[in-house]
Amino acid sequence: MNTSKLPEYKQTQAIQSWHEPALRTLSDFLEIRKENLRRINRDEANAAVTKDELVEDLSRAHRISYVNAGLIIASLLRADKIIMFGRFIQLKDQGGEVNV
Repeated sequence: MNTSKLPEYKQTQAIQSWHEPALRTLSDFLEIRKENLRRINRDEANAAVTKDELVEDLSRAHRISYVNAGLIIASLLRADKIIMFGRFIQLKDQGGEVNV
């Protein structure tokens, strides 16, 4: 995904086209975290993934660069699809509490 030579609106479209695959990857990651919390009798709403883990998995699973994975995460945050607190990420509708 080389977006550097595209006009700005095309760059935005290219990044936004990765929203669904990135949300699917995040959702899969969070299911693993929820299962781990269930196993130790903790609240599943506290399941979160670090930004580094998500960047690594996006780059490995979808073969995109770390920079583009970071841009996708930033775009998801601007689109209000994820919650980011510190270095942790949750889905917006997951129901976790954010103590800021």
